[in-house]
Amino acid sequence: MRALLVEDDPDLAEDVARALTAAGFVVDRCSEGDQAWFQGDVENYAIAILDLGLPRLDGLSVLRRWRHAGRNMPVLVLTARGDWTEKVEGIEAGADDYMAKPFAMGELTARAKALVRRAAGHASPVLAIGRLTIDTVRMTVAIEGNPVQLSQLEFRLLNFLAHQDRVVAAGEIAEHLYGSGDGNDTNAIEAIVMRLRRKVGSDVIETRRGLGYTLAGRAG
Repeated sequence: MRALLVEDDPDLAEDVARALTAAGFVVDRCSEGDQAWFQGDVENYAIAILDLGLPRLDGLSVLRRWRHAGRNMPVLVLTARGDWTEKVEGIEAGADDYMAKPFAMGELTARAKALVRRAAGHASPVLAIGRLTIDTVRMTVAIEGNPVQLSQLEFRLLNFLAHQDRVVAAGEIAEHLYGSGDGNDTNAIEAIVMRLRRKVGSDVIETRRGLGYTLAGRAG
Protein backbone atom coordinates (compact mmCIF):
# COMPACT_ATOMS: atom_id res chain seq x y z
CA MET A 1 0.00 0.00 0.00
CA ARG A 2 1.06 3.52 -0.73
CA ALA A 3 2.08 5.94 2.03
CA LEU A 4 2.91 9.64 1.87
CA LEU A 5 5.72 10.61 4.26
CA VAL A 6 6.04 14.34 4.97
CA GLU A 7 9.16 15.10 7.02
CA ASP A 8 11.78 17.81 6.56
CA ASP A 9 14.52 16.13 8.61
CA PRO A 10 16.35 14.06 5.94
CA ASP A 11 17.88 11.58 8.38
CA LEU A 12 14.58 10.89 10.14
CA ALA A 13 12.74 10.73 6.83
CA GLU A 14 15.20 8.11 5.60
CA ASP A 15 14.77 6.02 8.76
CA VAL A 16 10.97 6.22 8.66
CA ALA A 17 10.83 5.45 4.94
CA ARG A 18 13.05 2.41 5.45
CA ALA A 19 10.84 1.15 8.30
CA LEU A 20 7.63 1.67 6.33
CA THR A 21 9.07 -0.08 3.29
CA ALA A 22 10.09 -3.06 5.43
CA ALA A 23 6.51 -3.13 6.77
CA GLY A 24 5.12 -3.49 3.23
CA PHE A 25 4.38 0.11 2.24
CA VAL A 26 5.42 1.91 -0.92
CA VAL A 27 6.62 5.32 0.29
CA ASP A 28 6.46 8.69 -1.46
CA ARG A 29 8.42 11.40 0.35
CA CYS A 30 8.28 15.18 0.45
CA SER A 31 9.79 17.74 2.81
CA GLU A 32 7.79 20.95 2.31
CA GLY A 33 4.23 21.73 3.36
CA ASP A 34 2.99 23.16 0.07
CA GLN A 35 4.30 20.16 -1.84
CA ALA A 36 2.68 17.82 0.70
CA TRP A 37 -0.67 19.57 0.40
CA PHE A 38 -0.62 19.26 -3.40
CA GLN A 39 0.59 15.66 -3.46
CA GLY A 40 -1.92 14.49 -0.87
CA ASP A 41 -4.70 16.27 -2.73
CA VAL A 42 -4.05 14.78 -6.18
CA GLU A 43 -2.65 11.33 -5.37
CA ASN A 44 -4.33 8.32 -3.76
CA TYR A 45 -2.68 7.19 -0.51
CA ALA A 46 -3.57 4.53 2.04
CA ILE A 47 -2.06 6.72 4.78
CA ALA A 48 -0.10 9.94 5.33
CA ILE A 49 2.64 10.36 7.95
CA LEU A 50 2.70 14.12 8.53
CA ASP A 51 5.23 16.18 10.51
CA LEU A 52 3.82 19.42 11.94
CA GLY A 53 6.99 21.52 11.77
CA LEU A 54 7.34 21.97 8.01
CA PRO A 55 8.78 24.79 5.89
CA ARG A 56 6.57 26.87 3.53
CA LEU A 57 3.29 25.54 5.00
CA ASP A 58 2.91 24.05 8.48
CA GLY A 59 1.55 20.55 8.99
CA LEU A 60 -1.70 21.61 10.66
CA SER A 61 -2.53 23.82 7.67
CA VAL A 62 -1.75 20.95 5.31
CA LEU A 63 -4.05 18.65 7.27
CA ARG A 64 -6.87 21.18 7.41
CA ARG A 65 -6.65 21.71 3.64
CA TRP A 66 -6.77 17.98 2.97
CA ARG A 67 -9.85 17.51 5.12
CA HIS A 68 -11.54 20.60 3.68
CA ALA A 69 -10.97 19.15 0.20
CA GLY A 70 -12.54 15.84 1.26
CA ARG A 71 -9.32 13.83 1.44
CA ASN A 72 -10.10 11.15 4.02
CA MET A 73 -6.97 8.96 4.12
CA PRO A 74 -5.78 8.22 7.66
CA VAL A 75 -3.20 10.75 8.89
CA LEU A 76 -0.61 9.99 11.56
CA VAL A 77 0.81 13.27 12.87
CA LEU A 78 4.43 13.60 14.02
CA THR A 79 5.79 16.46 16.09
CA ALA A 80 8.94 17.26 18.03
CA ARG A 81 6.84 19.04 20.62
CA GLY A 82 4.96 17.04 23.23
CA ASP A 83 2.60 19.88 24.19
CA TRP A 84 -0.90 18.44 24.77
CA THR A 85 -2.45 21.54 23.16
CA GLU A 86 -0.79 20.65 19.87
CA LYS A 87 -2.13 17.13 20.16
CA VAL A 88 -5.64 18.51 20.60
CA GLU A 89 -5.18 20.89 17.65
CA GLY A 90 -3.99 18.05 15.45
CA ILE A 91 -6.93 15.82 16.35
CA GLU A 92 -9.40 18.66 15.85
CA ALA A 93 -7.84 19.37 12.45
CA GLY A 94 -8.56 15.77 11.42
CA ALA A 95 -5.57 13.68 12.54
CA ASP A 96 -6.28 10.01 13.22
CA ASP A 97 -3.29 9.40 15.50
CA TYR A 98 -0.39 11.33 17.01
CA MET A 99 3.23 10.53 17.90
CA ALA A 100 5.75 12.82 19.63
CA LYS A 101 9.43 12.57 18.69
CA PRO A 102 11.49 10.63 19.46
CA PHE A 103 9.58 7.43 18.81
CA ALA A 104 10.28 3.76 18.12
CA MET A 105 10.03 2.79 14.45
CA GLY A 106 8.27 -0.44 15.36
CA GLU A 107 5.53 1.50 17.12
CA LEU A 108 5.14 3.86 14.17
CA THR A 109 4.73 1.05 11.63
CA ALA A 110 2.32 -0.80 13.94
CA ARG A 111 0.18 2.31 14.32
CA ALA A 112 0.29 2.99 10.58
CA LYS A 113 -0.89 -0.53 9.79
CA ALA A 114 -3.64 -0.28 12.41
CA LEU A 115 -4.92 2.98 10.92
CA VAL A 116 -5.05 1.47 7.44
CA ARG A 117 -6.88 -1.60 8.76
CA ARG A 118 -9.45 0.48 10.64
CA ALA A 119 -10.04 2.70 7.62
CA ALA A 120 -10.92 -0.47 5.71
CA GLY A 121 -13.22 -1.68 8.51
CA HIS A 122 -10.87 -4.31 9.98
CA ALA A 123 -10.23 -4.31 13.73
CA SER A 124 -7.90 -7.32 13.77
CA PRO A 125 -4.44 -7.53 12.19
CA VAL A 126 -5.48 -10.91 10.79
CA LEU A 127 -7.88 -10.54 7.87
CA ALA A 128 -10.15 -13.49 7.05
CA ILE A 129 -11.86 -13.25 3.67
CA GLY A 130 -13.48 -16.47 2.48
CA ARG A 131 -10.82 -19.19 2.32
CA LEU A 132 -8.08 -16.57 2.55
CA THR A 133 -6.29 -15.45 5.73
CA ILE A 134 -3.81 -12.55 5.69
CA ASP A 135 -1.68 -11.74 8.73
CA THR A 136 -0.74 -8.08 8.22
CA VAL A 137 1.80 -8.11 11.06
CA ARG A 138 3.74 -11.23 10.08
CA MET A 139 3.02 -10.53 6.39
CA THR A 140 1.92 -14.13 5.77
CA VAL A 141 -0.94 -15.68 3.81
CA ALA A 142 -2.82 -18.95 4.20
CA ILE A 143 -5.59 -20.67 2.24
CA GLU A 144 -7.88 -22.76 4.45
CA GLY A 145 -5.13 -22.72 7.08
CA ASN A 146 -2.38 -23.86 4.71
CA PRO A 147 0.53 -21.39 4.38
CA VAL A 148 1.22 -19.98 0.94
CA GLN A 149 4.64 -18.61 -0.02
CA LEU A 150 4.32 -15.28 -1.81
CA SER A 151 6.83 -12.79 -3.15
CA GLN A 152 6.82 -9.28 -1.69
CA LEU A 153 4.95 -7.89 -4.71
CA GLU A 154 2.39 -10.70 -4.58
CA PHE A 155 1.76 -10.11 -0.87
CA ARG A 156 1.41 -6.36 -1.33
CA LEU A 157 -1.08 -6.75 -4.17
CA LEU A 158 -3.18 -9.27 -2.24
CA ASN A 159 -3.04 -7.19 0.94
CA PHE A 160 -4.06 -4.05 -0.93
CA LEU A 161 -7.10 -5.76 -2.47
CA ALA A 162 -8.04 -7.13 0.97
CA HIS A 163 -8.32 -3.57 2.27
CA GLN A 164 -10.70 -2.48 -0.52
CA ASP A 165 -14.45 -3.05 -0.64
CA ARG A 166 -14.65 -2.14 -4.31
CA VAL A 167 -13.29 -3.09 -7.71
CA VAL A 168 -9.83 -1.55 -8.20
CA ALA A 169 -8.40 -0.64 -11.60
CA ALA A 170 -5.02 -2.10 -12.56
CA GLY A 171 -3.52 1.39 -12.81
CA GLU A 172 -4.45 2.19 -9.20
CA ILE A 173 -3.03 -1.13 -8.01
CA ALA A 174 0.21 -0.31 -9.83
CA GLU A 175 0.46 3.03 -7.99
CA HIS A 176 0.21 1.25 -4.65
CA LEU A 177 2.78 -1.37 -5.64
CA TYR A 178 5.35 0.82 -7.36
CA GLY A 179 4.65 4.37 -6.16
CA SER A 180 4.54 7.41 -8.39
CA GLY A 181 7.73 6.66 -10.31
CA ASP A 182 8.30 4.54 -13.38
CA GLY A 183 7.12 0.98 -13.70
CA ASN A 184 3.35 1.49 -13.36
CA ASP A 185 2.73 -1.11 -16.07
CA THR A 186 -0.75 -2.61 -15.97
CA ASN A 187 0.57 -5.63 -17.88
CA ALA A 188 2.84 -6.32 -14.90
CA ILE A 189 -0.21 -6.24 -12.60
CA GLU A 190 -1.95 -8.79 -14.80
CA ALA A 191 1.12 -11.03 -14.60
CA ILE A 192 1.23 -10.79 -10.79
CA VAL A 193 -2.49 -11.59 -10.58
CA MET A 194 -1.93 -14.67 -12.76
CA ARG A 195 0.87 -15.87 -10.45
CA LEU A 196 -1.29 -15.25 -7.39
CA ARG A 197 -4.17 -17.24 -8.83
CA ARG A 198 -1.86 -20.22 -9.33
CA LYS A 199 -0.87 -20.01 -5.64
CA VAL A 200 -4.13 -19.08 -3.86
CA GLY A 201 -6.73 -20.37 -6.32
CA SER A 202 -8.36 -18.91 -9.40
CA ASP A 203 -11.54 -18.09 -7.47
CA VAL A 204 -9.91 -15.80 -4.87
CA ILE A 205 -9.23 -12.82 -7.17
CA GLU A 206 -12.05 -11.81 -9.48
CA THR A 207 -11.64 -9.84 -12.70
CA ARG A 208 -14.40 -7.39 -13.56
CA ARG A 209 -13.92 -6.86 -17.27
CA GLY A 210 -13.13 -3.27 -18.14
CA LEU A 211 -13.04 -2.27 -14.45
CA GLY A 212 -10.30 -4.09 -12.58
CA TYR A 213 -9.86 -6.61 -9.77
CA THR A 214 -11.43 -7.48 -6.44
CA LEU A 215 -11.24 -10.30 -3.91
CA ALA A 216 -14.16 -12.69 -3.98
CA GLY A 217 -16.82 -11.45 -1.57
CA ARG A 218 -15.30 -7.97 -1.08
CA ALA A 219 -17.34 -6.02 -3.67
CA GLY A 220 -20.90 -6.32 -4.94
